Formats: sequence, C-alpha cells, structure tokens
Amino acid sequence: MLSGKRFTSFCTGTVLRWLHCFADIHAKWIDQRSAMVYCCKKRIVYTSLPELRDYVEGVSTTPPHSRPDFVIKHKTDTVTTKGVDITISCTYVSDYPKVLPEISVRCAHLSRAQQTHLHNDLNLYLLENCSGEACLLSAFEWVKDNATQYIDKSLSAPVPKKDSTLVPTQETFTRLWIYSHHIYNKTKRKNILDWSKELNLSGFSMPGKPGVVCVEGLRTPCDEFWSRVKCLTWKRIMIRHREDISLDGQDGSIDESVASLRKFTGFDEAIFDPHGNRGNHMDLGQLYQFLSEKGCGEIFQLYFGIEGK
Repeated sequence: MLSGKRFTSFCTGTVLRWLHCFADIHAKWIDQRSAMVYCCKKRIVYTSLPELRDYVEGVSTTPPHSRPDFVIKHKTDTVTTKGVDITISCTYVSDYPKVLPEISVRCAHLSRAQQTHLHNDLNLYLLENCSGEACLLSAFEWVKDNATQYIDKSLSAPVPKKDSTLVPTQETFTRLWIYSHHIYNKTKRKNILDWSKELNLSGFSMPGKPGVVCVEGLRTPCDEFWSRVKCLTWKRIMIRHREDISLDGQDGSIDESVASLRKFTGFDEAIFDPHGNRGNHMDLGQLYQFLSEKGCGEIFQLYFGIEGK
C-alpha cells in the first residue's frame, strides 16, 4: 500500500478522490447497464485508471502524470439523425464532485455556433442540477437526450446561396500565439495536434504549466482552430498575440505565399526538459532559444513579461 510520506507528498488525497470518482461512475454504470448499452452502442475508453490504481496499491512508484479521463463514443438513434457519431470526452478534476469535470462534446454535424451553444447549455444544466454531486451519468443522459436537437437544426439549416456578383475575399496569412494557464489533458493535447493537421496549420504546442500554442496559416483555418480550442474547458486561455499579413499583391500563388511566410514546418508538440514535482514545468530558456531559432524571439517577452536569454 501507499506509504504515508509518499501519499502526503504526492497530493494529500487527490489520488484517492480520483479513484473514488471512478468507483462512483463504475457503480452507477453497472446499476444502469441495460440502459447504457442501448444508448451508447457502446465504446468507452479509460486512459488513466490503471496508472492511478497501480500507484495507490504500491505496484508502481511513479506518480500518475495525468488526471483520470475517458471517452464515450455514441451513435444517435432517432429518425432524423440515425447513426450520427457523437464523442463525449471527460476529465476529472481533483475536487470532483465539488467542481464540475471537464466535459467536451464533438460532432461533425454541428457548426461552430451550435457546438458552443450545446456546451453552454450542458454546463448550465450541470451547474443548476448537479452542483456538488456526481454528475457524469447526468451529463451523458443530457447529451443523449438533447444533442439531436442541435444536430436537427444543423441538418435543416438552409445552405446560403452564392452570389456571383460578390467581390472575392482578400486572403490573409495569420499567426496566433495562444496562452493557457496549463495544458495537461491528453485529449486536449491530441485535439490540438489533430486539428492543426486537419486545418493545414503549422506551429507547435508546449504542454505543461503554462501552456503555449502557436498556429499559422490562412486566416479562416486559424480562426476555426481557435474557435474549437476555446470551446474546451480551460482554467484560463487567450490569444496573447495575433499577426495578420495580407496576401494581396504577393508574388506567386496563395500556397507559395503562405509557404514563404511560415516560420514552422509542420506542427509538433515541443517538450523542453520537463521538471518539477509533476514534471509539468518546461525549461523556458530552451523555449526562448527555440523561438529565437524560428525568428520569433520577441514573442517570449509578450508571454512572460521579461526578455529571454
């Protein structure tokens, strides 16, 4: 079993609270198994439970590096939205159930505005009905019962007609420098990598505390990336700096102009000698050197208020 010294130094009860969260969700899941099998279709992926259990039981001496999280894959089963895929991602916080978990819902049939609307309504429902109580099953049931309303609106929305007389929109190259209080969650980190590649954006993401993300490319994909990221649950996230460069009058094609303005090749997660008790703090000196090599050294002061060295 876990020694008192190691238990106290690690998190003074956080691990056991997390395990209690999983015990709670497992018990209720079993109680309602028949209903859940019907509505889930059913794929549930837990990513942190074995690591937590091994540490508490003394099988492993390595503290968990992430909070417990899981992903539910759900298919709708209504007449108008039969077979539509919905992904529900949940990450427990250490103070759950006093504090709501981080829940995000993704569906390819939802527009950006509808996605935001759904998240806002879900959070409002949980705050009003589940504050201080276990809420994961309530959240899933709410999504199962209500998500189709947002999808129906999306599928029935009229497609705007193109006006051939409109003047073509001027293309712009954009670079976003995003600051987050922290980036730990595995699902969020994967989303950042996947979305950047999907939207043909280059840049990098530095996880840990603080979190730094840079994306660059055409303005519309950059704005789409930001709209997706900010809809996730964060303690604090913002665009620290934005660069917009008009491509009007640039030599060559748009693709050639974009390529010439990129400071990064592809999009990768950047790790700089992680340290600290949880290994979640990066070496900012190495970050500054990395930015300087890319011709972005001045950004360091915008993030941290001091000159890099």
